[in-house]
Amino acid sequence: MAHGCNPVVTASPRSKIVIVGQAPGLVVHQTGIPWDDKSGDNIRSWLQVDKETFYNTEKIALIPMGFCYPGKNKSGDLPPRKECAPLWHNHLFNKIENAELIILVGKYAQDYYLKKEAKTNLTETVKNYKEYLPRYFVLPHPSPRNNIWQAKNQWFKQEVIPELQVLIKKILK
Repeated sequence: MAHGCNPVVTASPRSKIVIVGQAPGLVVHQTGIPWDDKSGDNIRSWLQVDKETFYNTEKIALIPMGFCYPGKNKSGDLPPRKECAPLWHNHLFNKIENAELIILVGKYAQDYYLKKEAKTNLTETVKNYKEYLPRYFVLPHPSPRNNIWQAKNQWFKQEVIPELQVLIKKILK
């Protein structure tokens, strides 16, 4: 790897919520803190949680599909490395005893976990988020690059985010 190996993952056997993201970006690779960037600011806003809650592994586990920064391509970061999830996710999930919710952020996580239950595209999967409850809650990636998607899909902030916030508040109570 051009940037070196720096796995970024946090979890506890007592995590109540697991967020399965894509892969660390360059900023996260450099700091070693998951979601320590604009995407992290956005997801914390969507969840309506502060940094202290977000980084408390007793409450929230942060597990990416690819554990290390994959590098850049023309339109953004490369996809997550394919070997990480099959090698490590089952091991991690077997240690997390009582997760009440798994949040699948982005198409890579959704395709991996939902398999044939995922819709033809991310928009349709997120639009039908209720089908995956109570185990999974599906979200688009919170990158600022997705602001155009959010502008085109106003229902996301009007319908999906409020339901997510109610669920998160209930679980973390």
